[in-house]
Amino acid sequence: MPTEALSLVPKAEAVQAAKDFKSDQEVRWCPGCGDYAVLAAVQGFMPELGLAKENIVFVSGIGCSSRFPYYMNTYGMHSIHGRAPAIATGLASSRRDLSVWVVTGDGDALSIGGNHLIHALRRNVNLKILLFNNRIYGLTKGQYSPTSEVGKITKSTPMGSLDAPFNPVSLALGAEASFVARTVDSDRKHLTEVLRQAADHPGTALVEIYQNCNIFNDGAFEVLKDKDQALEAVIRLEHGRPIRFGADDAKGVVRNPATGDLEVVTVTPENESAVVVHDANAASPTTAFALSRLADPDTLHHTPIGVFRSIERPVYDTLMADQLDTAVEQQGKADLAALLAGSDTWTVVG
Repeated sequence: MPTEALSLVPKAEAVQAAKDFKSDQEVRWCPGCGDYAVLAAVQGFMPELGLAKENIVFVSGIGCSSRFPYYMNTYGMHSIHGRAPAIATGLASSRRDLSVWVVTGDGDALSIGGNHLIHALRRNVNLKILLFNNRIYGLTKGQYSPTSEVGKITKSTPMGSLDAPFNPVSLALGAEASFVARTVDSDRKHLTEVLRQAADHPGTALVEIYQNCNIFNDGAFEVLKDKDQALEAVIRLEHGRPIRFGADDAKGVVRNPATGDLEVVTVTPENESAVVVHDANAASPTTAFALSRLADPDTLHHTPIGVFRSIERPVYDTLMADQLDTAVEQQGKADLAALLAGSDTWTVVG
């Protein structure tokens, strides 16, 4: 939770453990689903917040990931397809004593829920959004999704998808999100660290989680999970450190002086000084966006994970509360009828 909101959310009266955040509901995902790993990581991380679980809320839309609230021993709402950010916005804005989390999927968030997502991001509402991305529609049994690669053969695209996929990190950065990160379901340590940073962030934090659907899109992220392949495929972003990866950090990210784009090179004594130092706190999202475009959408080669951007800017619900306080101070008790009528009214005669 952001520092400004910590004082508003009641603390837990006793030390908590992961078991305190496990509900009595049977977890009903397909055996081997990546959602299990994310659920375990979140339940294991929640005690770190030190907050009363009665003041933590998980809001979801529709999809496999959206069963999440059932399995958390907190308050929660399994809401409408794509509308979780809108519902969570109302909750976070009106109840600043709550820690509000949104759980959504690539179909739920980026298709029918696309508008709700981008407006929550641009407003910088105090929400933590976990976007599970398995590049497929799992709940409805294997249709292509907004993140499926071009040419994807699915039940709804038997000749291959014609749609260019969304890059969720690029989309969030384009919407001026103040915190954007990416992690992988099977990397418990990395996932937990990203969650920790997201929870500490004041405002909207979006975390894309690459998550395996072993039934309808098995192995979609294997190149990022296999130890040998991941060494050359995954770029781990660490604030303040040069962006290097591969065996013995032999590869690095530099800026092409001709185009201004970022590209991967083999590091040599001649170009070592040109390796980009990651600055997640940079005011401009330009470099973060360029990093989000490095990965090949088909092979996922050179995929950055970690925090792309983390900046401070005014939080929507704090600004709204300030406006309400000012209105009460200036006008006293609010007159709802006068507010609805406004300054332009007509009397219809006859």
